[in-house]
Amino acid sequence: MPHLTSTNTTSRHHRWRRDVIELAALFTAVATADMVANLVAHGPDGPALLVASAVALIATAGFHTWWARRHSHSPPDTGSEAAPGTGPAQESAGAQGGSALWRLRTTVRDTPGSLAALCTALAGHSIDILTLQTHPLADGTVDEFLLRVPAALAGGTLTRAVAAAGGRDTWLERADAHDLVDTPTRMLTLATRTAMDAAELPLALRQLFGRCTIRSVPAAHSGSPAPEDVLEGTTMRLRDPSGGTITVERAHLPFTPTEFARARALIELDAQLGVRMPDSKDVLTLPEGNEITIRRAGPQDLPAARAMHERCSPATLSRRYHGPVGDADRYLVHLLSPRFGQTLAVETASGRLVALAHLLWDGEENEVAVVVEDTWQRRGIGAELLRKLVALATEAGRDSVYAVTQATNTGMVATMRTLGLPLDYQVEDGTLVITATVSSAGVAAPASGT
Repeated sequence: MPHLTSTNTTSRHHRWRRDVIELAALFTAVATADMVANLVAHGPDGPALLVASAVALIATAGFHTWWARRHSHSPPDTGSEAAPGTGPAQESAGAQGGSALWRLRTTVRDTPGSLAALCTALAGHSIDILTLQTHPLADGTVDEFLLRVPAALAGGTLTRAVAAAGGRDTWLERADAHDLVDTPTRMLTLATRTAMDAAELPLALRQLFGRCTIRSVPAAHSGSPAPEDVLEGTTMRLRDPSGGTITVERAHLPFTPTEFARARALIELDAQLGVRMPDSKDVLTLPEGNEITIRRAGPQDLPAARAMHERCSPATLSRRYHGPVGDADRYLVHLLSPRFGQTLAVETASGRLVALAHLLWDGEENEVAVVVEDTWQRRGIGAELLRKLVALATEAGRDSVYAVTQATNTGMVATMRTLGLPLDYQVEDGTLVITATVSSAGVAAPASGT
């Protein structure tokens, strides 16, 4: 508080000087009045002296007023006192208003004061550090920040300030309110989701690392035994508990050993728990009054799915699998694996499987596909299954889904249109790709109850 103490001392000094002047003026006025009274009482020039004394008093009062106005120093108004530490940068940020969330990652030397220098540089631009994580490396430390930044501050200005403070290999990305969740809480949430459903593992890895690509390669297609877990810059290769390899790739931003350990922990949890999926079921009443059950499907449904294929016509299988009918069965092992997506099965009251619907994780894309046994088609089953697949994609945070079919498959086009979502159509060599943009508002309500 040195500034306030100095101001108060100065103010007391000026008040003391003003009081002395006023007291001197009072004594002068009294002395002058006494002298005038004596002269008036004992001399012949009394009236003239009275006039002279009046002029003297007026002059003294005028001089006092001028002096007081020129040299008055009242104490500062504490209500408008600037807060200690407020400087031009803070005042500018406050005047502009508004802020934005950024995720910043940079590498600094592992020496005392490196992090302090970086934080000081951020504070100089009125940046608020919301969270901080450190990832030790062999040749330094990766510091990851969640920042609240003045809206007017450009990303280039921020990265230059970090570089000037000793940061290198800096990465900057816009964040949102979901990033305000601290890392331990996020890890526990993802571990819980993975424990409840084996199909959640690819989604958990994606949510853990942000914008990345997850690919699963079965052991039968890799051509060699699953390798040891490997971290190579922007790529992680991890052994899949069900066989094969899980590859996680991210553009430009290398993974740290800490992130590698988190991924291995989630996969180890998946391996310990084995095959599992939610046991929830939905009952749908068809227009003719029949009830069917929609549930999650998995590898245990492989025999029933093959039996359904045998009851389907070649045309139905061809529209679904876009290839030789004899190859349809071999796709089922891949489609029913929770590692590659989520599958829904439709059962009749007698327990017969009559339809399958798949939401497949295809890197950054999300494919939806439906096959309904011939005798159960045109009853609204396909449309209901597509609505549920879109709901699963929305829950997983996906922005769009696409379906691949034959250009002549008008039934699939009509079914996609029932979703009530924006659709994009691409046709090439007789193959039609329909992409639906998933909105937060959801999809159109089904025609029949569930």
